Amino acid sequence: MKNILVTGGAGFIGANFVRMLLSERKNLKVVNFDALTYAGNLENLDGFMENKNHAFVHGDIRNRELIEKTIKEHKIDGIVNFAAESHVDRSISGPGIFIETNVTGTLNLLLCAKELGVKRFLQVSTDEVYGSLSPDEEAFTEETHIKPNSPYSASKASADHLVHAFHHTFGLDSVITRCSNNYGPYQFPEKMLPLCINNIRQDKQIPVYGDGMQIRDWLYVYDHCSAILRVLENGESGEVYNIGGSNEKTNIELVKTLLGLLGKDESLIKFVKDRPGHDRRYAIDNSKITNSLGWKPSVTFEQGIAKTVDWYLKNQSWLDHVTSGDYQKYYDKMYLNK
Repeated sequence: MKNILVTGGAGFIGANFVRMLLSERKNLKVVNFDALTYAGNLENLDGFMENKNHAFVHGDIRNRELIEKTIKEHKIDGIVNFAAESHVDRSISGPGIFIETNVTGTLNLLLCAKELGVKRFLQVSTDEVYGSLSPDEEAFTEETHIKPNSPYSASKASADHLVHAFHHTFGLDSVITRCSNNYGPYQFPEKMLPLCINNIRQDKQIPVYGDGMQIRDWLYVYDHCSAILRVLENGESGEVYNIGGSNEKTNIELVKTLLGLLGKDESLIKFVKDRPGHDRRYAIDNSKITNSLGWKPSVTFEQGIAKTVDWYLKNQSWLDHVTSGDYQKYYDKMYLNK
């Protein structure tokens, strides 16, 4: 593959992936296709927008005509699909856009890939498609039955099924990755970790759903990106690869860790009403990608979380910019009932 189309490449994980590709694969051309909705931000690509191997296309994956034009113009031979509506809370209050983007948008990409002879299609998915685990259950494997519990995870599961169907029916060379909760630079601050950091630095209350004992597996975003690249280049067509950090933490444990790193006390914690259908626990078994492709995380949770806090503190102007205006109104309504 020489020309890679990265959809959603101005968002959190997508931008980190684009930055990694341009830094570590000098022979690749990266075509970055992003709708620049509220969570997409070209500032996430600062220093890379003018890279000779990078081209940006302002586009929505719901626009099949533009996808087709972009693939033809740039002679695309590989697609990595990050483009998605991804916030569970937003999917509860307005599920329609999740179906339009995550399902119909993915279908558009698959149709264009099939018709235009794209060599490989990689679908970036989530561990949330598996549903919820009890505290004593084994971690999700690639054989775990799909059982999504939110409109968001249902839309991602639907997209995964479409990718599998195109592989089985049409022979499309495709792979699916399913990751655990990511953290790291450039994450839009409606998500838990940057939201907490932003509030702590301003001595604002930190909203914690329910009892705070929901468990998530945490994965540093660079490690997720390196795993995606490994699967893109070496994964077996038709396969699913789970990507996890092997770092299970309760939400309240994570909040207390951040308070400690930032030198603040627990009086900032505010327990709020739990969201509907809140999954209790996610956990990823990443033995398949480790054993078959030789991938493993490069940092421990302690190293990754320290690097992340340090990045946000050094980039407070970025954080202030993305939390201004409409986002702040949404945050106040969603979390603080203002």
